Amino acid sequence: MSNTVNWDAAGDWNVRGSWGSVDSSGRRFSVARWQARLDELRAAHHVPGASLAVLVDGQVYEIASGVLHRGTGTAVTNDSVFLCGSVAKVYTATMIMRLVDLGKLDLDAPVVDVLPEFATPDSEATRRITIRQLLSHTGGVTNDFNHDTGRGDNCLAEYVRAARDVALDCAPGTAMSYGSLGYVVLGRVIEVLTGKTWDQAVHDLLAAPLGLDHLVTLPEQALRFRVAMSHLGEPGADPDPAPEWDLMPRSVAPAARVISSAGDMVRFARMHLEGGLAADGTRVLSAESVAAMRHREVDVPDKWTVSADGWGLGWTLYDWDGVKGFGHDGAAIGQYAYLRAVPEAGVAVALLTNGGGARQLYAALFRELLAELADVRMPDPFGPADPPVAVDIAPFVGTYRRAGVVVTVTKRADGTGHMRYEFVDGMAGVSPALSMELTPVSPTVFAASGAGPSFSEDYMPVVFATLADDTECCYVGMRATPKQSAETA
Repeated sequence: MSNTVNWDAAGDWNVRGSWGSVDSSGRRFSVARWQARLDELRAAHHVPGASLAVLVDGQVYEIASGVLHRGTGTAVTNDSVFLCGSVAKVYTATMIMRLVDLGKLDLDAPVVDVLPEFATPDSEATRRITIRQLLSHTGGVTNDFNHDTGRGDNCLAEYVRAARDVALDCAPGTAMSYGSLGYVVLGRVIEVLTGKTWDQAVHDLLAAPLGLDHLVTLPEQALRFRVAMSHLGEPGADPDPAPEWDLMPRSVAPAARVISSAGDMVRFARMHLEGGLAADGTRVLSAESVAAMRHREVDVPDKWTVSADGWGLGWTLYDWDGVKGFGHDGAAIGQYAYLRAVPEAGVAVALLTNGGGARQLYAALFRELLAELADVRMPDPFGPADPPVAVDIAPFVGTYRRAGVVVTVTKRADGTGHMRYEFVDGMAGVSPALSMELTPVSPTVFAASGAGPSFSEDYMPVVFATLADDTECCYVGMRATPKQSAETA
């Protein structure tokens, strides 16, 4: 069993761990150095509070910086918990794979075989969508169906019923389109096969066997801990506490809400790095399921939003100049989470934040950490082509729509492209409409400025693609949004 090493307020090693660690390459991990660097970068990017955990050579190091709430000034500590957004998906995927190991589920079975109430407006597509496709975001289901079905234990069942009328982003199997709706459906599959709520299943199938005592899913559970408050504000300034801690309904939790400390997130990743074994030797996943989750199921057309090269069963997959990695990002209305793991180095890093320029903090810190600990060279920041390239935006002008989002692309008098990204339907009011200038990167890829620091380091990738069934679409945030009309209002 590995130790946890903490750096206390006086700058000394905490007695819970050892006096230092040298990884297999002979490099010592300096908590004092990374504490100073986290403090520096957090302040520079106006992030109120951050928690960092690093697994290296079998030991977990935890570092805290800043405040949980700018209004109260309460300090972040190593045991503080944060909203982790879409990182929840890999917890749901891991539970699905536990059910596969138990022989209760076939990855290639149609979802309706397990969950007869599952449906989409396309009856033929409904019959074809499999568990594997939902895990790998290839089932065609959409992302931004943020439907609130209340706080009852039936909330996932009611969500699945309501989702029957939600249009697909694309036909199943034709493309990757990031789809949170599919993960809520998977959460309901877990409930049906275990007889537990998804929230209870997270505890029984993951938290308890892994010893993760700072992993919860419900607000009333989080109140036992020091909880990070969400913060919102304009780029380049210190953000203010959000009017509400979390706007996500309970019904979307399998796709969008676990509440965890950074240390427990890294301990979860450690199980995946160690072939499915918990720290005490308990087998949580089979080695075959661990490998299957990291097997590339699909390439991604947008390789920049989360630096993804492909997708496995739950995991985002990375290829850093030949060094393979896996992980996931998460966003929860002002709180942002980043998890990266490098199998060949035995390294995992988790960063949890509560607002401000979190993406810039992540990019700067992880570039340095992963280079030193795992010989990883992360890609340069995404941006316009240098030297500039000339691309006519005209073929892509039009209105694109999927559930919850309308994207409008126009060509201005000077020939430049412009995009308006607006939340509608059940997502209306989640965020103001984004107005972005489009600068060419390649014939089908554009860099959108004006998205804000939570979306990208400087520019948001916008990718135009034609799917296998000849549907034209626009990818923003890895979501395929089909073209509805070549005309704009």
